[in-house]
This record gives sequence, C-alpha cells and structure tokens, in this order.
Amino acid sequence: MKQILIVVDIQNDFVNGALGTQEATAMIPNAVEKIRNFDGTIFVTYDTHTDDYINTAEGKQLPVPHCIKGTEGWKLYGAIAEALSGKPYTKVEKITFGSVHLPALIQDAVGDAPFCIELIGLCTDICVVSNALLLKAHFPEAEIRVDAACCAGVTPDSHNAALTTMKMCQIDVIGAK
Repeated sequence: MKQILIVVDIQNDFVNGALGTQEATAMIPNAVEKIRNFDGTIFVTYDTHTDDYINTAEGKQLPVPHCIKGTEGWKLYGAIAEALSGKPYTKVEKITFGSVHLPALIQDAVGDAPFCIELIGLCTDICVVSNALLLKAHFPEAEIRVDAACCAGVTPDSHNAALTTMKMCQIDVIGAK
C-alpha cells in the first residue's frame, strides 16, 4: 500500500509569525520526527497570498496579512524545511484553505495502487480539516488519518473541535493526547 503524507502549511507565519501560536511551536518536534521517519510520497502545501490579500474575501474576514508569497512568513518553518531536506516532495501552493488540486496530484502519484493518506500541519481547525474533508470526498474508500500530535489549531478548543469533526466524517485521528 502506498503511503502519502500531506504536510499542511507549516510556514513561518503560522508558527512564530503573524498568526503563530504556542501550540504550533510545541508541535514542531513531533512533525519533524514524523517527516524524518516517513517513507513514502510527500506533498507539502503552502498557504499562498499576494500583496492584495487584505482585499480578498479571506482578508476581509481575517484582516491579518500572512503567507504573502516570497516573504519570510510564507517560507516553511526552518526545522520543517530541514526535515524535508533531501526528501523528494511535491510543493502545492493554495490560495484558500483546501487545495482543489491536491486530489488529482495524489491520484497521479498512486495510479491504481491502494493508498493511505496522513495529514499533519497547521491549522487543524482551518486548513488541515479543509484538506482532510476534501480528500475524504474525493477518496471515500481510502484510509485517511490525521496525527493530532503533529497539528495545532488557532486555539486548543478549536483544534479539538476540528478533530471531532474529522472523526465524525470517518477520518481517523491518531496521536491524540
């Protein structure tokens, strides 16, 4: 069975930048270990905005410029970039919470082989849950799981609510505390 790891938006702005949290910083060692020990196909998503972010629908709801392409905040967090160094992976830029291109990229990578998808990253309650649900909709028979120890939400409560939502949608949650 092919193993797929989706590393969701572990970018500077979500760890220690404009939208960073203590919980995001705390999960980094778990995510680094997961990436280093993973033997399979890796996709890395990047929340990607432009200078006009504040004028977008998202920017009007969340008026905090972040992950502006090319800035330091847009780059992968250092320890994550280091863990990925030397590993082949596919970079997936996305302009919104879930990547509509990710399912096709995964399908191309696995062909007709059975596969399992695991997601880690930030933020559990926004981009991780969006991508997990999108993937479950595209691959209803695939095993899809989220490692809670390698994720962090905007708040601990919203992180837990997203984990509950994913469980209700038949996405396995592992690594829960």
